[in-house]
Amino acid sequence: MFEYQDNKRTFALSKKEYMSSIRNIAIIAHVDHGKTTLVDKIMYHCQLFRDNENTGDLILDNNDLERERGITITSKNVSVTYKGTKINIIDTPGHADFGGEVERVLNMADGVCLLVDAFEGPMPQTRFVLQKAIDLGLKPCVVINKVDKENCTPEEVHEKVFDLMFELGATEAQLDFPAVYGSAKNNWMSDHWENVTDNVEALLDMVIENVPAPKVSEGTPQMLITSLDFSAFTGRIAIGRLERGELKEGMPISLVKRDGTITKSRIKELHTFEGLGRKKVESVIAGDICAIIGVEGFEIGDTIADFENPEALQTISIDEPTMSMLFTINDSPFFGKEGKFVTSRHIRERLEKELEKNLAMRMAETDSADKFMVFGRGVLHLSVLIETMRREGYELQIGQPQVIIKEVDGVKCEPIEELTIDLPESLSGRAVEFVTLRKGEMLSMETKGERMIVKFNIPSRGIIGLRNQLLTATAGEAIMAHRFIGYEPYKGEISGRNKGSLISMEKGKAIPYSLDKLQDRGKFFVEPNAEIYEGQVIGENSRGDDMCVNVTKEKKQSNVRSSGNDEKARIIPPIIFSLEEALEYIQKDEYVECTPKSIRLRKIYLTETERKRFKI
Repeated sequence: MFEYQDNKRTFALSKKEYMSSIRNIAIIAHVDHGKTTLVDKIMYHCQLFRDNENTGDLILDNNDLERERGITITSKNVSVTYKGTKINIIDTPGHADFGGEVERVLNMADGVCLLVDAFEGPMPQTRFVLQKAIDLGLKPCVVINKVDKENCTPEEVHEKVFDLMFELGATEAQLDFPAVYGSAKNNWMSDHWENVTDNVEALLDMVIENVPAPKVSEGTPQMLITSLDFSAFTGRIAIGRLERGELKEGMPISLVKRDGTITKSRIKELHTFEGLGRKKVESVIAGDICAIIGVEGFEIGDTIADFENPEALQTISIDEPTMSMLFTINDSPFFGKEGKFVTSRHIRERLEKELEKNLAMRMAETDSADKFMVFGRGVLHLSVLIETMRREGYELQIGQPQVIIKEVDGVKCEPIEELTIDLPESLSGRAVEFVTLRKGEMLSMETKGERMIVKFNIPSRGIIGLRNQLLTATAGEAIMAHRFIGYEPYKGEISGRNKGSLISMEKGKAIPYSLDKLQDRGKFFVEPNAEIYEGQVIGENSRGDDMCVNVTKEKKQSNVRSSGNDEKARIIPPIIFSLEEALEYIQKDEYVECTPKSIRLRKIYLTETERKRFKI
């Protein structure tokens, strides 16, 4: 018999009853359609917190980066109890760059909650995550969110979701999906968008009715490791859903690796998810999501199986990376001033640690011991890693992002993406112009209220740096989303940045007087009195070629007094890049220097004579 606790009561259930009282769901949607907000409201409804606990919003986005950017980067598990049923909820990221995360965790779910914005309708990432769920044969429950928005069309969006599923090859059972309408932000869900309620019960009832209880096949234990956690006390923790059998504390098991090798091990502790935390248990039965402590040397995609008769489960296949960046040690004149980890050994160890849990990432050696090629799904995917490393105290330099070119049947091919731009109708012409310059092909154009939604097929190369251009041209109005489609023949050269760089000639302080005098030469990236070094890119030239300038020169002082002859220096505020913007901005002969406190742009070769000698 299994002890099972509701908020207030304890039940004793048989194995079969316990199994039928579990639901495993993943919440999937496009970026910003309200996944994490919805999970918050479910947690409040199921009384995970005391009334006097003020936990704030977006509880699951618990690291600094997620909170600052307002996006989910790693998937989270949380469990709630509703009407005597334990619901394991998995919150997933919405960006295609973190598609590796989504693919992995969907293996733990028996059904998905597809969240769609009642105004925007299905977007590129909706398509991306839904495709993954349909391929795995999961039953979708549709939640049409944000019905309190002006000009929203919930009925139309419902139709569009149906059309999209049909297009993606859903089965009859999947097409017969239930739907609820509501607003996660205002904490209500109901079966019709005009019928406003005061809680999210309609959604939870839909999940219990429509998501099947986990299928359990009798036999020896089998569990696919789909996620991992780390504790300083116990080491690495394997997380996954137990497919069949039963696991007990202290039991010997076999670990079947991806390549088929088998190692023997023993379970020290077992935990199940309860609320936001984990609870230690003595045994876990099939269907539940659990965490195992004590197993060494595992990777994501390995199987935990029976000690005597180990049988492996099918491992996880992940989409290939499409972009690469060069990571190298910081060798600028300012190295080691801010960071604690500066050597190639530190960087290598940190990247190897990342590879363990970041499935969509790869690393390759180069001919130099202090340079590493890192492959990922996009600029955002890799910039999150760089930003995390910066905050941990690493200093490193990053080369220009490059797309991965493949040869298919002797033809040079490159990755192509579907790009959706949502912007005001009056500015759509500019967007089309920018995208076509970058070898984009327009697929469709539809108006929605006062906004226009334009779809293109564009090479991945063309997307690098496009966001900045678009935001500038549309005064920050454009919303861009893209998803990887596949490899197509190479589309030809794309013209890069048409302006050169302003390069510092001297090491020293940027003097306001000099900056003022050189303002007609271009735009600056450094603040007055900032410390700079020779070879640092300190601005953008107004012309197409690079120019060396000296901004460390002070004004000559004379011994003649004068009243009011001096003009006050009026310095235009410098352009300060975010990390992604800096990565998208640099040319192939430049690096982005990342240290815990600063992001600088620099030439690979710092002196002018070297640059002429090794022209890249």
